[in-house]
Amino acid sequence: MTISAVAIVMGVCFVALLYLQVTYIDTLVAIRQEHFYEGARRSLNQVAHKLEMDEVRKYLTEDNSGYIKKGSFVGGNSMVVRSYTTSTNNGGVVSTITVNTAVPKNHHHLDEDFFIKDLSKALTVEEAQRLQHDVLKMRAKYQRDVLDEVIFYMLENAGTKPLKSRIENFENLERYIASELRGNGVDMPFGIRVLDHNGRDTVYSSIGSDCGKLIRQPLFENDNSVREAMLELCFPKSALNKFIYGSVKFMLPSLLFTFVLLITFVFTLYMAIRHKRITKMKNDFINNMTHEFKTPISAVSLAAQMLQDESVSKSPEMFQRLSGVITSETKRLRFQVDKVLQMSMFDDKNTAALNMKEIDANELISGIVNTFAVKVNQGGGSIKTALEASDSYIRADEMHFTNVVFNLLDNAVKYRRQEVPIELEIKTWNAGGKFMLSVKDNGIGMKKEHLKKIFDRFYRVHTGNVHNVKGFGLGLAYVKQIVKAHRGTIYAESESGVGTTFVIVLPLK
Repeated sequence: MTISAVAIVMGVCFVALLYLQVTYIDTLVAIRQEHFYEGARRSLNQVAHKLEMDEVRKYLTEDNSGYIKKGSFVGGNSMVVRSYTTSTNNGGVVSTITVNTAVPKNHHHLDEDFFIKDLSKALTVEEAQRLQHDVLKMRAKYQRDVLDEVIFYMLENAGTKPLKSRIENFENLERYIASELRGNGVDMPFGIRVLDHNGRDTVYSSIGSDCGKLIRQPLFENDNSVREAMLELCFPKSALNKFIYGSVKFMLPSLLFTFVLLITFVFTLYMAIRHKRITKMKNDFINNMTHEFKTPISAVSLAAQMLQDESVSKSPEMFQRLSGVITSETKRLRFQVDKVLQMSMFDDKNTAALNMKEIDANELISGIVNTFAVKVNQGGGSIKTALEASDSYIRADEMHFTNVVFNLLDNAVKYRRQEVPIELEIKTWNAGGKFMLSVKDNGIGMKKEHLKKIFDRFYRVHTGNVHNVKGFGLGLAYVKQIVKAHRGTIYAESESGVGTTFVIVLPLK
């Protein structure tokens, strides 16, 4: 119960930790992506605005006569009449002075100093200052009118000009974009494509084949034109992934360490459960061993006490009977000890000193069956043989191989169904260049979950009472080790209530 509770708590903690880490990484990636897209869109918007400002600056700095229609500002005459009016106060008498002056229409800068110079002789200082102020206001109005005229001309006619003439240098455009991207925290390689006529014509392109993400920005959106120019910005996939996921690479060691801790915990939990299972099997083994050793020891002890009785020594028949009991129980005790020692051979290096030699397996099995048939027949059972292997010569240790067959037969007798006479079948055959041996019974069988564990040391399939079938749980473990030492394999097939079949596969000589 304690191990289960610890496993549940640790499992929940690890799942929560992994969830938090993955969620944190997802959040970082989402923030990085949002930062990238926002920075890229803002940069393109700023570049589009800068292109419009450059175009306005070009209109204002170049010769305006090329852009403003003749006579469009103040009528069609060659001269513009300027009227300046100012008031004077001389001893309480207010008088008004009006001066009309004509200047050439193409004199766009209006050198008002000319008017001030002519009027300065007729005006006082205060009047001259007011006149200068009025002239400055006229100059500002003129400049505003010129700017309005330029803007009107641009809105009316700029959209009809070819896009290449409006963006004279595409390298400068790329430098604009690179500068804006760096200013918005997006410093990576990119390519651009400029499209005209609603995206049908490509005016300029520096986009490569490794294009991961396209971001579009309309150009000159305020044009009075039905066509639309478009600027496309593209980032390579490799650079984009490096920019977005590069910010979370410091989390990879954290995930790695978490997985290492998780694997370590699972392994530790597995070892704890395995140790608990082995401890239980060893306890069962000790209980069974105590029971198995106690019976012959008690019989030998009782027979020895009876032999000390003088009346027994005078009866040769009783003396012979008690001696036989001591002999048989001693053999039984030695047999049990030998079974334990058989497995101790494999404790250190999982190997045993085998006396390998060429033997005829069919002949050896036939002798074993003849010996074991007496025990089976006494219980009302039968044993059948089908030694069909045409090539039965193998290299094996005769004693250990004999013990393997005896263990399988003895196991079949132990786990028989009490109400049904035991039926055993031993069969040999050749398949795939191997020697095959099977031992089949009609015993109680077992469930599938036991098949992978029956070859473990101390493991026993319980049938209710731990001691209803005598043994230590070492017989099948010994069988597997011996077969493995002979470079062979063994497996079992079983069905509960029907019986079990053990199959041994050994290489030929």
